[in-house]
Amino acid sequence: MGSSASKPAPSPPNPELDKPWRNFDWGQKVNLKEKLENFCSSHPDVKDIKILVAGQIGAGKSSFINSVDSVFQGRISSRALVNAADGYSHSFTQKLKGFTIRSGKNMLPFVFKDIMGLEPKVLEGSQTEDIINAVFGHVKDGYKFNKEQALTHKDQNYTSDPNLSDQSFCLVYIIAADTISFTDDRLIDKLKIIRQRISEEGIPQVVVMTKVDEACPLVKKDLRKMYTSKKIKEKMELCSAKVGVPLTNIFPVKNYHDEIDTEDDIDVLILKALEQIVQVADDRLEDIKSY
Repeated sequence: MGSSASKPAPSPPNPELDKPWRNFDWGQKVNLKEKLENFCSSHPDVKDIKILVAGQIGAGKSSFINSVDSVFQGRISSRALVNAADGYSHSFTQKLKGFTIRSGKNMLPFVFKDIMGLEPKVLEGSQTEDIINAVFGHVKDGYKFNKEQALTHKDQNYTSDPNLSDQSFCLVYIIAADTISFTDDRLIDKLKIIRQRISEEGIPQVVVMTKVDEACPLVKKDLRKMYTSKKIKEKMELCSAKVGVPLTNIFPVKNYHDEIDTEDDIDVLILKALEQIVQVADDRLEDIKSY
């Protein structure tokens, strides 16, 4: 009796889609940059649009702010201090701080507010109330977050009657693609509380999904595979389902990390995310103006 021929091993599934699931123009960097450089707030009382950046410790909040700065500077910037140690255990950002973005000598009309990182435990990281208060302009710049106790209206760092220009008009969640699958449910619950409270006041939210290159080998090798990568699409869909933000408001990016020069493909993804952030924030201002 002849031995049966061994079956060939099944080929692994193709990690790439036949065509991009989101249309993306990789050549739009110059246009996006010019559009953002020439942007003007639609509300006469708000010169600079405030954007609050929140997220889990180690997800890349400060790195995202630095990456936006790098795009406009044309060189790697590191103004927002980043914790370079492995295995982040606590937030490196301890105080509420605003970062302006320059392009050449010009100051752009938006300000990023960097806040202490979120942690799953109730008394770890920034408190949900602090983030909600920061969005509504109640928290003064320089306030040092207290993990045990959220800021109260009796505190000297609490602004009880903030101006329109003190408020943030978009909350950006920074979520790391490589860890979204096993993000602690307690952390997701914190995000949902924040989302519900600020949505009641009409504040839009955008998710910037970082560390895409760590989550997908295809994208690590070639950033332009971003929208043909099955894995990145899965991560974005999972993120949308967990956090509740629609896919149209989720943008995958690669932050500058170990590069020593800026790169067009990294820049254009960051600029596209920023365009949406600034646009939805300004739409919110437009709504307020028409009340």
